[in-house]
Amino acid sequence: MPRNKIWVIDDDRAMRWVLEKTFKEEGFDVTSFEEAQSALDQLSLDAPDVILTDIRMPGIDGLTFLGKVKGQYPDLPVIIMTAHSDLESAVSSYQTGAFEYLPKPFDIDEALALVNRAILHITKLQQQESAKTAQPIQSTEIIGESPAMQEVFRAIGRLSQSHITVLINGESGTGKELVAHALHRHSPRSSKPFIALNMAAIPKDLIETELFGHEKGAFTGANTQRQGRFEQANGGTLFLDEIGDMPFETQTRLLRVLADGEFYRVGGHIPVKVDVRIVAATHQDLEKLVQDGRFREDLYHRLNVIRIHIPKLAHRSEDIPMLAQHFLARAGKELGVSPKILRAETQEYMQKLPWQGNVRQLENTCRWLTVMITGREVYPEDLPSELKQIPIHQSGEGAPAPHNLDRISIHHWDEMLGQWAVQKLKNGEMKILDIATPMFERTLINAALQQTRGRKRHAAELLGWGRNTLTRKLKELGMDSTEDDIEEEVEG
Repeated sequence: MPRNKIWVIDDDRAMRWVLEKTFKEEGFDVTSFEEAQSALDQLSLDAPDVILTDIRMPGIDGLTFLGKVKGQYPDLPVIIMTAHSDLESAVSSYQTGAFEYLPKPFDIDEALALVNRAILHITKLQQQESAKTAQPIQSTEIIGESPAMQEVFRAIGRLSQSHITVLINGESGTGKELVAHALHRHSPRSSKPFIALNMAAIPKDLIETELFGHEKGAFTGANTQRQGRFEQANGGTLFLDEIGDMPFETQTRLLRVLADGEFYRVGGHIPVKVDVRIVAATHQDLEKLVQDGRFREDLYHRLNVIRIHIPKLAHRSEDIPMLAQHFLARAGKELGVSPKILRAETQEYMQKLPWQGNVRQLENTCRWLTVMITGREVYPEDLPSELKQIPIHQSGEGAPAPHNLDRISIHHWDEMLGQWAVQKLKNGEMKILDIATPMFERTLINAALQQTRGRKRHAAELLGWGRNTLTRKLKELGMDSTEDDIEEEVEG
């Protein structure tokens, strides 16, 4: 298998030596350059997988070099390094197309994690490109190029060498288990088992047996000893989905396992030692469950070491055409038919739908289209009837709609909000301000974070808040993630 090629460009000889040595030890093919012009000359003959370049160098500076690289290879990840970590440099780097901005001095492991994430990113792009001409195989990789999903990729990249506990939160159908799989696959435990258990899918009186196993004779029908999921996952990752549904008494046992690394099988008296990484997920507000006395506060803090928030599909609408193409190709392969093709107006219409069921609903829709429509191309009117009855998010000039869809012409967002409020009140709902305010704040926060590529300090300025206010709001709305840790490390 060919080695990934890394280029390092820096006029600091010591920096080149350290990076070259580190990357070679990790199995990369590394080439170093003292100045950017030599790299540009070589770029006309060959291109690497990832470039790390300083900003301030003799001759061509890093940002000018970055612009020239993007002109030839738009998708090539370029990581900008600089000892002058001012806001202007950071903003200019991202505006010019940098994959990431790395202030000096930095931990060498941080640079290595960034390179691994960049390679993951470019590999994903290549797979998506090849999927346009070939039907993809069943894949557990996450698809998405939106800023919101790039933050998720960034978190996975940062955690690629970690054994730390992770809590994933997001609505049902957003792909929390895919993220858990990715965390495992890109971790030092990747060669060991990944075991998943959904708390909501198991009767409460069987959860402890499922988790910890049982001894022979522990209860009626226990004719043999049985391993639980903890033992099955030993050395690997245990994914506890819908952790908010775990019974309170089981939470106590789980807390002890996290603290001591050992447990007793049901009916057992000999401790069982395990080495397991816990990744938990929920669509619920665990903080509220703690306040209501339904979830142990000490367990919550044990699980909430690093949090990754998975955005709802409506908040990453730019990913919908790519996801739909993937699901249509997969459905076509499963059914032995040519994959359906979404027309441009159908893609645009689908991007404006709310997708309450998130990615899972989109996947099911693509499967339905593959079975139900006769033509190769999918028109807006071919969509399932339930999707043609939903008001779309925006209806500006030229917004596409099915021929038989009653379009709602909304010229201002406040008109749409007013219609929503009237409908809620007609339905007899109370305290609609408590419903609308978080929705309103979440929408504006997402817009600001997308505009600033996830940089919270800048996003807070756009919103007219202080950084602490934004951090508090993100936590209140269940939107906080590892971005806090990442930004604090970068700024430090």
